Amino acid sequence: MVAEVLHYLRPKKGDVIVDGTVGAGGHAESIVERIIPGGRLIAVDRDPEAIDKAKERLGEGAEAVSYHCQNYRDIQSVLDSEGLTAVDGLLLDLGVSSLQLDDPRRGFSFRKEGLLDMRMGPDAERTAEQIVNQESEDELTRILYKYGEERWARRIAHFMVEARERRPIRTTQELSKVVEDAIPAGARRGRGHPARKTFQALRIAVNGEMDNLREGIDRGIECLAGAGRIVVLSYQSLEDRTVKRAFNSLAKGSSYPPGDPLFFGEPVEPVLEVLTRKPVRPSEEEIERNPRSRSAKLRAAMKVG
Repeated sequence: MVAEVLHYLRPKKGDVIVDGTVGAGGHAESIVERIIPGGRLIAVDRDPEAIDKAKERLGEGAEAVSYHCQNYRDIQSVLDSEGLTAVDGLLLDLGVSSLQLDDPRRGFSFRKEGLLDMRMGPDAERTAEQIVNQESEDELTRILYKYGEERWARRIAHFMVEARERRPIRTTQELSKVVEDAIPAGARRGRGHPARKTFQALRIAVNGEMDNLREGIDRGIECLAGAGRIVVLSYQSLEDRTVKRAFNSLAKGSSYPPGDPLFFGEPVEPVLEVLTRKPVRPSEEEIERNPRSRSAKLRAAMKVG
């Protein structure tokens, strides 16, 4: 969705833009073309392999790009190291990247055999294997239901515990088989791969993705200059709801009257204008060209005040 990102981010010559999830540099490449000469792209990713790929791709525009192998939630630290107090735009492309998903060594895919790792970067404290084999049945149920919205969470967690008592669950295919056995055959038909939601939930838990998203949006908006823009691409409903709520909350502000128990001084004015009343979806042409974009939802907002 490069065209849609550019439409809402509106990068122009001289702008300073943060790509908080630079990945292999696809969006970054198009942004750099529009901000030079005079502009700067600050490329951030928690995955060292992604930073290396982005450096390879950006090539001639590299003199306008600086790289930071950090979590986007640490945007203030990144800007401090750059000597900046504000930026003109922030892009967040959430979830697992194709670079990570297509590498069986990373353990993100239920379709490819690999060790159950799922760490997006070295800052993640635990692997998926550790969670699957060490957490209690109740905690596994909570993770699967909260982060995967998996209706069979309790049953899958029970099957995981039973399986690991026989031998530890080490690989993606071993886990996929456990999940497939846990979900009744009738419930599996026509619903995609039965392990999809389980893998999503474990990935989110391993990488602290929802905490990163909430903090990253708040801190990112604080770092935007006036009329600066934030664009977020999400790929599942939990992410999209979080982005929507964050944007709407900051766009409404508050105006508690004096005497109200929630009044702490001056009324809080709105800090955002939401630019997308509904999420922007990929075109049919985009989906045909890139099937993984099918579930993408783009939301954008502009800083005001």
